[in-house]
Amino acid sequence: MKYKAKSAIIGRKGKRDEEGNSPVFVNLFDVNNPHKTKKFPKKFIDFEKIHKIVIDGLSISYLIEGSDILINDLIEIDIEEKEPEHLFIKGKQKR
Repeated sequence: MKYKAKSAIIGRKGKRDEEGNSPVFVNLFDVNNPHKTKKFPKKFIDFEKIHKIVIDGLSISYLIEGSDILINDLIEIDIEEKEPEHLFIKGKQKR
């Protein structure tokens, strides 16, 4: 599904199960670098059992402190769960 957002933070939301799958969140924001602000996400998207996240064609940052992925300068983001336990993320960024 496509969403309009300026940035996204992607991360694991809990422990892995016996097969190595984990709950994953994608939080969408109207500002860049939301981890440096007190801004609340405009949209929370949760997935129950994800084994692999594939990010295609986007510039990303890895936030060491929280082990999350940050995507800034978004115009839109397309998030789709397909294939068993795989999350595919692509979109458009201002560069």
